Amino acid sequence: MSAEVTTSLEKELNTWLAAEARFNQAAEALGLDDGMRKILRTPAREIAVAIPVQLDDGRLQVFTGYRVQHSLARGPAKGGIRYAPDVTLDEVRALAAWMTWKCAVVNIPFGGGKGAVVCNPAVLSMGELERITRRYTAEILDFIGPERDVPAPDMNTNEQTMAWIMDTYSMHHRTTVTAVVTGKPLDLGGSRGRVEATGRGCTFVVREALKRFGIPPADTRVVVQGFGNVGSMGAKLMARCGMRVVALIEVEGAVYNPQGLDIEALMAHRKETGSILDFDGGENIPAAQAMLMDCDVLVPAAKENVITSQNAGQIRARILCEGANGPTTAEADRILAENGVFVIPDILANAGGVTVSYFEWVQDRQGYFWNEQLVNERLEEIMVNSFQDVTGYADKHSVNNRIAAYMLALDRVTFAIKLRGIYA
Repeated sequence: MSAEVTTSLEKELNTWLAAEARFNQAAEALGLDDGMRKILRTPAREIAVAIPVQLDDGRLQVFTGYRVQHSLARGPAKGGIRYAPDVTLDEVRALAAWMTWKCAVVNIPFGGGKGAVVCNPAVLSMGELERITRRYTAEILDFIGPERDVPAPDMNTNEQTMAWIMDTYSMHHRTTVTAVVTGKPLDLGGSRGRVEATGRGCTFVVREALKRFGIPPADTRVVVQGFGNVGSMGAKLMARCGMRVVALIEVEGAVYNPQGLDIEALMAHRKETGSILDFDGGENIPAAQAMLMDCDVLVPAAKENVITSQNAGQIRARILCEGANGPTTAEADRILAENGVFVIPDILANAGGVTVSYFEWVQDRQGYFWNEQLVNERLEEIMVNSFQDVTGYADKHSVNNRIAAYMLALDRVTFAIKLRGIYA
């Protein structure tokens, strides 16, 4: 491969450059002036903190923590905190902007935020992780809160991490403040339905897309790439709706059954064996073959950049529902559009998680908690309305769904900024 081709591919796979390209296209379509574009691009606040911690062996170590609040125009910042050895401020900055657009697409009253600690959780004990989390929280204490910035779990963090943050914040404020974070354990103010929320949101928008094309669920063949939380829950819920999940793809390979896989049995098999392969209810096939098989719905629900200019022309799905963040490159978008693939973009498709996080925040502030049926009904209402908003924008402006979603988000944030005015 030539250096020129390598550079071109690296540029295509840069998720942040892709997001910027889509931002520019949407801003151009909306006719936004340079000043507003600068405001929309520029984070409201970027925080970098030192986190000194005594490790279990007595050594002192200093970790670096970040919190970026991209936009506060529509409400408090909202976004996860990730722990990773290679996370950078640029990455956190881009993810915070992504959260701004995602919250605006589903029209919930949050801006975008993101946080990170540069560390390797795989080599840290629970005690060390707790001390890192509590000191990180103490360092950003003045910048977070139910009406300022509401963190949540992300890569390598979980409900235990959120419990530590909530407790640290509460101890400093001398009162229990459950609404400072979402993604908490149920016993500490978490919401029912949160675990299934992202997969359930994907199911709702897939169902709406099937209605648009007149495809009955019973005639729908689904391929899911990724069997983590989003992929497994999405597959299970789509199967319950009557769709046939004919293939499921993981790193080690794929399992296939043209009559439909028993997802709950497959989940039990993976729990027992550590792999989806050699499942009695299906046959093993190569992952690449499963990604490119003829199907009605393809759900990439694992990682970014799985559909690129290299394979987009071979995708044979009618509907592509992005359960993961950034699974499709900007160059692949063009090819998919030319081939008539209906893309449900990530900032709409996987927004079920942040929507139920919003519900958790509301319940914490009310001090009154909803049953799971009510959570799911309200999630369905928001996801269906948001799907109609995005596809309506796409039809009105003759753009694809992704650019329509960005246009809708930029339009809503711009409208809020103009209503508030520029404080001076």
